[in-house]
Amino acid sequence: MRRRAAGLSPWLMLLLLRPALGAKVEWFTAFVSTAYLDPDTNVTVSVSSESGRYGDSSPKDSVQGVIGIPRNNRDQLGCDTNTEYFISRTGEPWIALVARGNCTFKEKILNAAKKMASAVVIYNFLGTGNTTVTMNHIGTRNIVAIMIGNSKGLEILELVRRGIPVIMSITVGSRHVEEWMSSQSVVFVIIAFITMMIISLAWLIFYYIQRFLYAGSPFSSQNKKNKNNRKEAKKAINKLQLHTVRHGDREIDLGIEGCAVCIEMYRSRDIVRILPCKHVFHRMCIDPWLLEHRTCPMCKLDVIKALGFMMDACENVEVVIPESEPDSIPVGNPSVPLQEAGAETSMFPGSPTFESLQHDDRLMEEDEAVALIEANLENQINSDNSPCPIGCPDSR
Repeated sequence: MRRRAAGLSPWLMLLLLRPALGAKVEWFTAFVSTAYLDPDTNVTVSVSSESGRYGDSSPKDSVQGVIGIPRNNRDQLGCDTNTEYFISRTGEPWIALVARGNCTFKEKILNAAKKMASAVVIYNFLGTGNTTVTMNHIGTRNIVAIMIGNSKGLEILELVRRGIPVIMSITVGSRHVEEWMSSQSVVFVIIAFITMMIISLAWLIFYYIQRFLYAGSPFSSQNKKNKNNRKEAKKAINKLQLHTVRHGDREIDLGIEGCAVCIEMYRSRDIVRILPCKHVFHRMCIDPWLLEHRTCPMCKLDVIKALGFMMDACENVEVVIPESEPDSIPVGNPSVPLQEAGAETSMFPGSPTFESLQHDDRLMEEDEAVALIEANLENQINSDNSPCPIGCPDSR
């Protein structure tokens, strides 16, 4: 269930972002026509072009009126609620002309509407030429608002400052649709992305904390499997034959190099373990190796599988050192080689040549007792056969 929830999170994120990513931006151009009487030539000058753009919340209606500008030449922005407008013809519908900047579009439009303007024309920043942008001014009611380029706005402003009445007519132009993301959509996308990242991070932290705690629990299936594998490994290793090394041992091939794990020669009374591949090692050396690697150090045979024990190969088996080792008994000449050429013996389980550790200890005690008896008999025979010189003490 956790993996399914994690896999659905990207789809959920796309579902949340779909309205913002698929948003369509619709805007309308405006035909702006101006007419004024040139005082120098006494000729009416008319100019018409599709140079304006309606605001988002503006009604797409046509409007006509005389241009009015703020009286204070230092403040042509129309951001002050008490801004007074200069209108060359009073008693007629008029259109406010203000510059962009210093306050929101909504504030400019509402301030002009309070002065009974029938429409508001906002010209763009200085240096932008005749480019326009879509204005966002929610809450301005039914006031027609458009934006024109900076060059066009300054041209009209200069005429009004000279006292020339300028009549402006605004009509609806063409409709444009763009696949775009508004500022609100960008904010929505950012918030949704951050939210999903926080949720995903919190879920990952919770998941790994739970996994860590559950993995450390003694009741977890992982620990149970590891314990079962250790038990199976110990059982398999205990099935391997043990042998106690003796002088002149011909039962096993001890190898010239000695134990391949500790790189030491075999000595009398050393306890060795015989693997199914007929390789021999010290018990204290090979048992930890088998618990960790489960293979023969020489031929890489999987000893556990060779004995018929099936274990999960992906699980790690802990190294367990045998608790104690039988005390070694020093011998008179430890350097005596223990391997003889041509010595062959059967290494299969159940062979009479293999004996348990208890049987080896008992046999060694019996061998030592027999050896002592034979030595006493031999000494006695030698003493009986040797001539006794005159005056030697009685052998009784």
